[in-house]
Amino acid sequence: FAHVGDFECLAKPRLNPVISSYLEQLTGIKNDAVANRGVDFADAFARFVDFADGSVIAAFGRDDLVFHENIQLYGLRDVPSLPRYKNVVPWLLESGIDPRGKHACDVASLCGAQFTGRKHDALDDARSVAAGIVAVVKRGGRNFLLDGV
Repeated sequence: FAHVGDFECLAKPRLNPVISSYLEQLTGIKNDAVANRGVDFADAFARFVDFADGSVIAAFGRDDLVFHENIQLYGLRDVPSLPRYKNVVPWLLESGIDPRGKHACDVASLCGAQFTGRKHDALDDARSVAAGIVAVVKRGGRNFLLDGV
């Protein structure tokens, strides 16, 4: 496994544009950061798909549905297709790791890897999922990312 890059982009919400103090505290994302660095969801989505460059993407849960719901919610047409998506949760269960009641930020430690960063920060949580996948595969677990490739 090789680290090939990071992607981070703040999408400005069109609906409910003010981030609550609870979410600010949980994620570390402040309203002024979204105002200064945020981009429209359509732009953020296109950038993400471009970054993925056709590679399989994986996340803790059904984030693919969140993308599709936002595309429909915003009435977007002619958006790029989401790359092939893998939900890590069934694979964790198959690998003998129970993720119920846990979050993406917990995957690394559940799999015997170290989590570094801020919990509930999207990029750090993605790194946690990646570290968990790497740890399990290095121990001999099935590399589910290669299934169907």
